[in-house]
Amino acid sequence: MFKIRSRKEEKIKRHKKIRNKIGGTTEKPRLTVFKSLKYIYAQIIDDETRATLVSASSMEEEFKSKLKNAANVEAAKLVGETIAKRAKAANIEEVVFDRSGYIYHGKVKALAEAVREGGLKC
Repeated sequence: MFKIRSRKEEKIKRHKKIRNKIGGTTEKPRLTVFKSLKYIYAQIIDDETRATLVSASSMEEEFKSKLKNAANVEAAKLVGETIAKRAKAANIEEVVFDRSGYIYHGKVKALAEAVREGGLKC
């Protein structure tokens, strides 16, 4: 008999599979994405030192004044542009993109494209 998994369990399974293949180094850190129902978050992480180098989220005050909804594609684009600017300021030129088990479309795709347009290689 097979077990029926929930959407959350399936996402966790996909994320583990992705994390086995992707890892951030000091030269090429990992850009990870997290979506909640209200906000979208992005972090650049160095897995060797286990440190977050740069982070941005639509929960920050500067986004709240610009956006009606902090969890839509517009918010994802703004978070992507912001994380690209902050990464450039921290002398990060290239990252590995970790979609965290989410399907690459919509908000995740918008964030990734905004990061690339901001000048970061991923």
